[in-house]
Amino acid sequence: MTVRAAWLLPAGQTREDTRVTPVGTVTPEGELTSRGGVIPGGAPLLAAPAGSMTLQIGVGRAVVQGTAAQGPYPVAVDSPELVDIGPGDAQDRIDTVVVRVLDGMYDTEGQTAAVIELVQGEPAGAPTPPALPPTSLPLWDVRVRAGASASTGGVDWGSALTDRRRYTVGAGGIVPGGATDDEGAYDGAYRDRSGVLERWDAAGDTWRPYRPPEIPAESITAGFLAGTGWSVTTFDARRRNGTVTWSVYLSRTGGNLSDSNNLPDSFVGSLPAGWAPLFAFEAPATDGYGDGTARCDPDGQVTLRTWSPGIVLEKGHNLRISATYVQ
Repeated sequence: MTVRAAWLLPAGQTREDTRVTPVGTVTPEGELTSRGGVIPGGAPLLAAPAGSMTLQIGVGRAVVQGTAAQGPYPVAVDSPELVDIGPGDAQDRIDTVVVRVLDGMYDTEGQTAAVIELVQGEPAGAPTPPALPPTSLPLWDVRVRAGASASTGGVDWGSALTDRRRYTVGAGGIVPGGATDDEGAYDGAYRDRSGVLERWDAAGDTWRPYRPPEIPAESITAGFLAGTGWSVTTFDARRRNGTVTWSVYLSRTGGNLSDSNNLPDSFVGSLPAGWAPLFAFEAPATDGYGDGTARCDPDGQVTLRTWSPGIVLEKGHNLRISATYVQ
């Protein structure tokens, strides 16, 4: 049979049928395979020292992917498991703790069971993790120093453990950050790593920080309404990703503004609807002779507030006000 359906046949559904068909329960990795991994929630399958040469693996759930024909195996550890570490060799080595599925229909182990197992590595000057048996999922690496034993202090638990857990979630879900060498299941998969959302780039074979698509910039050249005694020469405004920048050139058509140190507030105009800031702020203003500031309010009104002492803003002068803010 090339097409399998769970809970459809009146009789004869195999265990393979059940495992292969529920693709939506775990992250799909291939046409007929799923991403094996630890199922998040709490601290699943956490490692903790239980003696000088003994490691405890806590409770948790996982999915272990076999071959495409086997499908994914759901596994649960409902009571802590103890793993004994063998004595150290003449050189350091790295052992790996795995959750492994033994299926007599597909392997030659002669068992049908799920187990927590230690795979011992080869001693070396620069040891590497061992190759893992089929249908197994790495959980933790344990560096066993040369000559380690119960009588010599055992494993240096303060530095011996490396987290190898990878996670799997429902199709389309965001995977928690796991082992540093963890790859994405498919192009466009997402993970949350230390609070940063990352997207898997299959072509580049790497995780990349997710950046939402940029909103096209919006530009306008009209809509600034001049106040009494002013006229608009030019107005340009641009908005992109919530940041607004605008500049207005105004011509003074009213009388000269006082050169007193107490310049009276002069309303110069108002911004187009939808372009006002969330909070009031002061924007720089100049006519080429003197300088000052203009207050921009959340209602869009722009008011000249200060000016250079002793400098007259005369009729006919061109006033420029520029501002940048986040809405």
